[in-house]
Amino acid sequence: MATHNAKELRKQVAPYESSNTKDSIIQIINTIIPFLVLWFLAFQSIEISYLLTLGIAVFAAGFMIRIFIIFHDCTHHSFFKNRTANKVVGTLTGVLTLFPYSQWGHEHSVHHATSSNLDKRGTGDIWVLTVDEYMAAPMWQKLAYRMYRNPFVMFVLGPIYIVLITNRFNRKGARMKERMNTYLTNVLIFGISGLMIWAIGWKAFVMVEGPIFFIAGMFGIWLFYVQHTFEDSYFEADKDWEYVRAAVEGSSYYQLPKVLQWITGNIGYHHVHHLSPRVPNYKLEEVHKNTKPLQNVPTITLSTSLTSLKFRLWDEQNKQFISFKEMKVYKQNSKLTPQTKPEL
Repeated sequence: MATHNAKELRKQVAPYESSNTKDSIIQIINTIIPFLVLWFLAFQSIEISYLLTLGIAVFAAGFMIRIFIIFHDCTHHSFFKNRTANKVVGTLTGVLTLFPYSQWGHEHSVHHATSSNLDKRGTGDIWVLTVDEYMAAPMWQKLAYRMYRNPFVMFVLGPIYIVLITNRFNRKGARMKERMNTYLTNVLIFGISGLMIWAIGWKAFVMVEGPIFFIAGMFGIWLFYVQHTFEDSYFEADKDWEYVRAAVEGSSYYQLPKVLQWITGNIGYHHVHHLSPRVPNYKLEEVHKNTKPLQNVPTITLSTSLTSLKFRLWDEQNKQFISFKEMKVYKQNSKLTPQTKPEL
């Protein structure tokens, strides 16, 4: 993408980079109230049938994902114009979703600033190795990488690890304000959980909160995964990396059915979000529809997104993700290819 085109694109998106207080409040109401009602109904249904409880938990998990999108916008200071309002709402929604506002906000900002940059991987992103890096890695690292990229580890164990370990401790080098926010979040989570356990019993609490958290966490990681892991994505070394190209070509447009689009807070328009994190979630679709260059981006659907599960390594030579099976063919071909002798 030419520099002048990139500047023009960001100029077209700029008018949408402001929140509407009324729309933000409406979104809080139509998200958090249904979540609390569904939580209560799930609890009441335990005595009727736990299968019914699990069914209600699926819907509640959907609203928890939507709460996370509000939290996510607050960390970008795009949900309200006032930074204090973003911090307060972000911290409270972080308690509901079990994420510390300041800590996650810092890591996510780094993710936006370094997404698809091969020389700046490791913060707020999914572990990606190139083919050459994997082939040169020691056996223990190859094993660790294969375990990490295993769907069971990533989508089943991943949410548990993130919530119970990563989110409960401060990162190294965190400033005092960030540390205090994590402590406050933990105190509120444990306090509210303790109060709920006292009111309804630990068993009922776990039977309701457990599946809601697990389902929401699993699909939350899936959303993040498919938004950056698709065949013809964008990765470049720092010297060739461009922010706008990384946003538009390295983030997908996840075309979801309208119901799922609403539940996920339009986060499927991830290319728009990465181009301008200051656009609130309820304006992402509008930006996509009114900005022609953004309509010609990598698009995936529910069915085509499943192919992302096989992508494991980034092939720098062909600029695409490949599977471990394809990597073996790549390795065999590189062994069979004779070295070209220099001309005399």
